[in-house]
Amino acid sequence: QVQLEESGGCLVQAGGSLRLSCAASGDIRSINAMAWYRQAPGKRVELVASITSGGSTDYAESVKGRFTISRDKAKNTLYLQMNRLKPEDTAVYYCNAGTRAMDDYWGPGTQVTVSS
Repeated sequence: QVQLEESGGCLVQAGGSLRLSCAASGDIRSINAMAWYRQAPGKRVELVASITSGGSTDYAESVKGRFTISRDKAKNTLYLQMNRLKPEDTAVYYCNAGTRAMDDYWGPGTQVTVSS
């Protein structure tokens, strides 16, 4: 079992920056890839960024050049650095971890609100 807990979400003005963190605990060694997803009001869950165990990253087109995903394995923490935030980035952001056994784990989410 893996437990995930996001933090760092808050209200920020457009153009500002924010860093989200996701602390992982439990069976850490089973984790393979990790990712950030988000869900805006009335919209479907969207993959924002992902990172493999080898450090390869991928981003949604809407956040490329503005967001950076990173992973500190020593601290068992996943990060999402978000720069030049836009009102359309407003959403609940979720941390996701996939294991080598193909299990999927989610955090409870953290709210990010970008005011115009």
